Amino acid sequence: MNLSRLNKQLRLSNFECYEIENGALWLHQHFISAALAAAYLDVLIRDTRWVQPVIRMGGRQIPSPRLAAWHGDADAIYTYSGFKNTPAAWTPALGEIRDVLQSATGIRFNSVLLNFYRNGEDSMGWHRDNEPELGQNPVIASISFGETRRFRMQHVKRKQLHWATDLESGSALVMAGQTQQYWRHCLPKSKSRNLSRVNLTFRQIH
Repeated sequence: MNLSRLNKQLRLSNFECYEIENGALWLHQHFISAALAAAYLDVLIRDTRWVQPVIRMGGRQIPSPRLAAWHGDADAIYTYSGFKNTPAAWTPALGEIRDVLQSATGIRFNSVLLNFYRNGEDSMGWHRDNEPELGQNPVIASISFGETRRFRMQHVKRKQLHWATDLESGSALVMAGQTQQYWRHCLPKSKSRNLSRVNLTFRQIH
């Protein structure tokens, strides 16, 4: 789907467009109602087989500062942080959320990465979702459940360019265009926001 079609589709679904250099962002803070988001949070935490991945950092292998799971179609094999991930099957809850997201975006997603931030000490470091399996200019759609956390972005060449927002429970953020080429993003630790949060990032694995 080209950007103009995606923009039209997301505006019809009540997403707000944010203009950033070399990228495209859309945000819907109340994509899923608060009550339904709370219910999904409980189900996702309870029914997911969480693991703590080992990640490579500075030539070392260290435990990830969060729990994770990878689900999707059987052939949606994904390699990140140097490790190959074979997907578990779609659960009923993940399938429901995916269907709502696909209806809103007009894009078929064949996989989802789940990250479980148990408290404010859990985090995600600076990175880009630019692995070869995602193809050129991927569409990454993120949905958050639980604690509100600060999401930060920085242009990789013009480091004075920043973008940030608080992602609330039930919010959906879509990154498209050249965003993954030119922008990195992170979810830093928080001393004031210490409750559980689950984030789903839906992707297309080629």
